[in-house]
Amino acid sequence: MQTTMLDSVIYGSGWRSPTLAAIFDERARTRDWLEILAVLAETQAEFELIPPPSGRVIAAACRGLLVDDALLDELRRRREATSHPTAGLIAAIAARCGADGGEHGEWVYFGASVQDLHDTQMARALLAAHAHLAGRLAAVDAALTVLAARHRDTVMLGRTHGQAGLPITFGFKVAGWGAEVRRHLQRLREIAGRLGVGQLAGGVGSLASLGPSALALQARFLQRLGLHAPVVSWTASRDVLAEWGALLTLITGTADRIGHEVYNLQRGEVGELHEAQAPGAVGSITMPHKRNPERAEHLGTLARLVRHLGAALAEGLVHDHERDGRAWKVEWQALPEITLLAGRAVEILEELVPALEVDAARMRHNVEATRGGVASERLMLALARRTGRRRAHELVHGVAQAAAQRGEPFDEAARRSPELAAWLPEYVLADLLSLAPDVGQCGRMVDRYVAEHAPEPEPEPL
Repeated sequence: MQTTMLDSVIYGSGWRSPTLAAIFDERARTRDWLEILAVLAETQAEFELIPPPSGRVIAAACRGLLVDDALLDELRRRREATSHPTAGLIAAIAARCGADGGEHGEWVYFGASVQDLHDTQMARALLAAHAHLAGRLAAVDAALTVLAARHRDTVMLGRTHGQAGLPITFGFKVAGWGAEVRRHLQRLREIAGRLGVGQLAGGVGSLASLGPSALALQARFLQRLGLHAPVVSWTASRDVLAEWGALLTLITGTADRIGHEVYNLQRGEVGELHEAQAPGAVGSITMPHKRNPERAEHLGTLARLVRHLGAALAEGLVHDHERDGRAWKVEWQALPEITLLAGRAVEILEELVPALEVDAARMRHNVEATRGGVASERLMLALARRTGRRRAHELVHGVAQAAAQRGEPFDEAARRSPELAAWLPEYVLADLLSLAPDVGQCGRMVDRYVAEHAPEPEPEPL
C-alpha cells in the first residue's frame, strides 16, 4: 500500500532517491539487522559470552533467512502479538535454531537492546547514504565550476530587495552557489567519522550484560561491521543525528536557493535563465504557452520538508535519563525520510545545473533597461570626493527620484542636472555615465573559485 509520495509508484521518483530508497527499504533494513545479529552472535561466541556452537548456529540461522514477503508477514504478526519492536525477530531466529529454538535459540540477541540493533544499523545506513550524497554533491560542484568559468564575464544585473542594483557577472553568482556547495562537502567530510560510530551498550548503556571483556567485545563487534566503538555509550546522546539533520537542512537550503534563483530569473519579464525542458514535458494543462521551472520549483518543496524533519531530529537532543522512547523513535521516521528527500534534492540539482540555459543577451538587455541607473553608485562616489558622501548621495538620489517621476532615463536626467553640473564638469559626467558597467572584482573572485577546484599538479619525476 502506498500512502505517501515517498511510497508512491507513480510519483515516488520525484520525492526519493532510488539509490537511498534501496538503503532504507524494509527488506534491506531487515537483512542488515540479521547480519548485525549474526556478527553479534559470532563475536559473543569468540569472547565466550555465549557457547561457541550457539554462536555458529545463530549466525547461520540469521544468514539463512530469506527476507521475502512471508518473513516480513511473520515478523509483522510476531510484533503485533508481543507489542515489542524486536521480540518477534528474536523468536523468528530462535525458531530456526532447532526445535522450538533449542538450547541455541536461548542465546539470540544476548545482553543487547533494541537500541543497540537499531542505532548500529542506522549508522551503517547513514554511512552508505553519506557516500552517495557526497558523490552527487561533488558532481554538482564540478558542474558549477564549469558554469562559473564559462560565464566569468557575462554581465548581468545584481539585485537587492528584488530590485535592480549594480552590475555583476553570472559567473560570480554561480561561484557564490558553488562556494556554499564546497563548504557542505567539507562538512560532509567532517561528519563522516561521527556518523560511523555504532552502538552496543545494553540496557542503560553500562555494558553490564556483556561481561568483563565488554569493551573489547564491543570494539570487535563494531569493527567487523565497519564501524567505530563509541568512547561513551550514546543511547541518550543524539547530537550527531541532529547534526546530520542540520547538515541536510543546509545542503537542501543551498539547493533551494539555486532553484529559487532559476525560478525567478526564468520569469518571462526577466528571461535571463531557463532550466532545460525535456522533450514532451508539459508546462501547464490549461495554458499551453507556459514553460514552468519544474525542477527548480521542486527543490523548494523538498527543502521545506527537510527543514521540518531537521527540527524533529533536534527535538531528540533532550532525552529522559538513559533512554527515552518518545524522543528516540522519532528518528525511526525522520532519519530515513529526511535522507531520502535530501538525496533526491541533490540529484535534481545535479540534473539541473549542467543543463541550465543562459541568455547572455537578455542579461545585457536588462542591465541597459535600467537606463543608466546602474551607474548611480559610480557617479555618487566620484561626486563624494568633492562634496562628501552624504551630500553626494542626496544629489544623486534627487536626480534619480525626479527622473523616475518624469519617466525619464536616469543618464539623461543626470546629464541635464544643474546640481550635478555645479560639481562635475560635463566631460567627467559624460564619462561616468558612458563607461562600461563596472562589475568590480567579480571576475577575479570567479578565478579564485575556479582555481580552488583545480587538482594539485602531479610532482615532476626525479
